[in-house]
Amino acid sequence: MGTTCTPKHKQFWFNKQTTCLSGPYDDIDPGVTEQLDYEVELGVVIGRTAKRVSEADARNHVFGYTVVNDVTARDWQFHSPSFTIGKSFDTHGPIGPWIVTADEIAEPHKLFLRCLVNGELRQNSDTSQLIYNIWQQIAYLSTAFTLEPGDLIATGTPEGVGIARTPPVFLKPGDVVRCEVEQIGFIENIVAEPTI
Repeated sequence: MGTTCTPKHKQFWFNKQTTCLSGPYDDIDPGVTEQLDYEVELGVVIGRTAKRVSEADARNHVFGYTVVNDVTARDWQFHSPSFTIGKSFDTHGPIGPWIVTADEIAEPHKLFLRCLVNGELRQNSDTSQLIYNIWQQIAYLSTAFTLEPGDLIATGTPEGVGIARTPPVFLKPGDVVRCEVEQIGFIENIVAEPTI
């Protein structure tokens, strides 16, 4: 699951198919997209079943945190208002390099996160800038449906994604994408030649 920035009063969510998940150093296969993009995010791993959880209690349902690159096929993203198809290509969900347990991160809303492409800094922010904090996200989602142990929430990405640049800049084969989150580590993925 992932959230996106919205000026409205309700959170906007989309699903990523679990088949998109890949390892922290695996290649990214563009597939048929011509607009491959990156999004560094803090990933939250649910550890205890959560149903109608309050913001105050949300922390108690978190197992730990990881690094997520919410790789997106921008030209496919808007084929459907749900975003799912453009967010779920195989290999478009690198995560890792491990899960840092919740007890090791006292304040998950004060973590720096960065994305670099071929060594060039593209995204540079921190989790205090989330439009909805982690506890609000868990409370909102668990109001609608049950969150189960192992569920992964991608909490949102800062400015600097390729599609928002002027002109837009998309990933191409050979590019190296490095996503970092303070106190967790980094994942680094090479964009491969597409298998289509």
